[in-house]
Amino acid sequence: MTHKPVRQPLVLATAVASALYLPTLPALAQSPGLSLEEVVVTARRRSENLQDVPIAVTAISGLELRLRGASDITELAQSIPSVTLEPSRATNTTLTAFIRGIGQQDPLAGFEQGVALYLDDVYLARPQGALLDIYDVERIEVLRGPQGTLYGRNAVGGAIKYVTRRLSNELEGSVRASYGDYDQVDLVGTVSVPVSDTFRVGATVASFDRDGFGKNLFTGGEQYDKDIFGYRLSAEFEPTENLLIRAAYDNTQDDSSPVAGYRPFPGAVSGQPVLNNVRDTTAGASVLPTTAGINGNNEVQTEGWSLSIDYQLNEQITLRSITSAREDYTESVIDFDGLAVPDFDAPVIYDNEQTSQEFQLLFNSDRWNAVLGYYYLDVEAANDFDVVLGQLAPGGITAYTGGTVKTEAWSAFADVTYNLTPQLSVSVGGRYTEDQRDADIFRGNYLGTGSPFLGNDSAVLLAATSDFEASRTFYDFSPRVNVSYLLNDDMTVYAGYSQGWKAGSFDPRGANFATPEVERGFDAEELDSFELGFKATWLEGRAITNIALFYSEYSDMQIPGSVGADSDGDGVNDTFVGTVTNAAESTISGLEIEGNVLLTENFSMQFSASLLDTSIDEWLVNGVDVSDQRAIQNTPEEMAFIGATYVTPLRDGDLRLMANWSYKGDITQFELPAPVIDQEAYDLINASVVWTSMDESWMLGLHGKNLTDEDVKTAGYCFGDGGCPSRLGLENNTTVFFAPPRTWTATVEYRF
Repeated sequence: MTHKPVRQPLVLATAVASALYLPTLPALAQSPGLSLEEVVVTARRRSENLQDVPIAVTAISGLELRLRGASDITELAQSIPSVTLEPSRATNTTLTAFIRGIGQQDPLAGFEQGVALYLDDVYLARPQGALLDIYDVERIEVLRGPQGTLYGRNAVGGAIKYVTRRLSNELEGSVRASYGDYDQVDLVGTVSVPVSDTFRVGATVASFDRDGFGKNLFTGGEQYDKDIFGYRLSAEFEPTENLLIRAAYDNTQDDSSPVAGYRPFPGAVSGQPVLNNVRDTTAGASVLPTTAGINGNNEVQTEGWSLSIDYQLNEQITLRSITSAREDYTESVIDFDGLAVPDFDAPVIYDNEQTSQEFQLLFNSDRWNAVLGYYYLDVEAANDFDVVLGQLAPGGITAYTGGTVKTEAWSAFADVTYNLTPQLSVSVGGRYTEDQRDADIFRGNYLGTGSPFLGNDSAVLLAATSDFEASRTFYDFSPRVNVSYLLNDDMTVYAGYSQGWKAGSFDPRGANFATPEVERGFDAEELDSFELGFKATWLEGRAITNIALFYSEYSDMQIPGSVGADSDGDGVNDTFVGTVTNAAESTISGLEIEGNVLLTENFSMQFSASLLDTSIDEWLVNGVDVSDQRAIQNTPEEMAFIGATYVTPLRDGDLRLMANWSYKGDITQFELPAPVIDQEAYDLINASVVWTSMDESWMLGLHGKNLTDEDVKTAGYCFGDGGCPSRLGLENNTTVFFAPPRTWTATVEYRF
């Protein structure tokens, strides 16, 4: 991986010199002196000061997110080390997440994410609808490294926990309205009502609307717009001091327009020139016959409910149950060619359902802390899509793919911490998992625009390319051990080893007639991670520093991809197949630094940085090691962040002036470097001005993002020139997706 030489020394200097960042709002103690506010998290299934937790975890409060003007969880990646969060290609609310080089690029059935996302302790098995807009949130915790001995689903790379607010015993509520350029209008209202001394109900309603950052010059529609409506209902019943029952239901509807990538090359057949604006398009799939099977529709619907019960048996033992069910449905228009011609278009349907049940026993005493748990997950994930090659033959050629992958998994886990002395503690944990995958997959090539499965009954079957049912069960035991030592009241050092594991599965796009081994599926992957850490509070509580040094050995890494294929041997690619491989061995190591310092009563600074060394050490293709031609996806080897906050009294309130700079090194989007879609190192600068009334009932803010108007590539489809592994369609089909340009937003919030 190459890097801009002018930028690298700056990042190295920042990483070494600025060991002072924890991204949470500094609070001033009224007496006896100046200090940072204690941050409480539940990363280890109990409430603890973040500085006492001997793992790499970052917590950002809901207040801090509102002060920053953060819109969705992708913005966390600007300030948290070793984290990449982006919308998946051609989507608005499907999440692509990577932590320490581990994640998942394709949101297809049967592919669980390497980074686990939780909504109030409920694991979200599918990435559709997982790019959560930030509302009704108490805090967001990001845990780096393998997770699995403390709660929920096993995760190889880490976990993101979205924690919503508890309901109040008093009538409370808030209304927030935002207006910005591109006619952005966001409205969020929330209320908490105590029905009785023991029963509370709450509701939040949110609407997020914005015109597109670009235009569709063919249809006249929007490009990169936003049209999302969501709500959440919750209730809490606390009949005694020892029993708490929480219930919640959430629903989100995303009706944003389809997103098409920018074409860096002219149309090879149509002659369509390269557009001037990288966020404009001439994509026509939404109004062409190629997507008639879904009526050119583009939407994501997600909903789910959860029921959690906490019963404190005595002062030492708490029993917990977490029950949930979720489902999502997506109809998506993917225009691979980005043109008004039907060269390479795909109507896509994703349909996912999941249920989960978790039981925990928590034990706490002066010297012992323990979690014992059982987790069950039942998921059915299906995708149906046509790949329509409308110019390849008269009437068009369509490659249909229909795949359903079912997952039924159960796990038993335990994690025990024993305080050998007031300074020294040892944690030992383990997780046993049985994970069964069942697949039912059919693929066929048709003459015609669309297949019978998506509405074209006149399509003629040319040949089936895949038709199989298969099942595999995977077994694993993953251990964890951690030793922490309290050097003094303000400094902790720790060392730990943990193993991450993710079951294998089946590629729902695999063509078993041409490649019979796809019926066997792909193997499980495993990560052995070693970590050393140091956490310190100093300058009499005015500064904190957290440092983590880790080394990971990654074996049988699952890498999904897709390439064009020639099904009839005529020398022209006429179909689209998945290619899931297990790279034999890779190594990822790094240094992460976070810190926060309160310099004066009015001025504070925040810093973070990460330096990663990533390499694929062995990758065999037909017996040949091609590791020197491969790279770790979506993982910049350098990252840095510097933020500053100045607070001054103004008109019965406080005025906060905030600014931050973030830097990320070169990013390779896929395992095969392709310069046309890969992102070179870049900077982002954001700034906010926020006034808060003395009683905290009013908040007025003005937020500017990407102030230097950088064009940042987030993803791409590579089926043409620019270093792509294969070609498909006739128009030189390489397209690139971009992050938002420079924006401003004004916000008014009233709380009562």
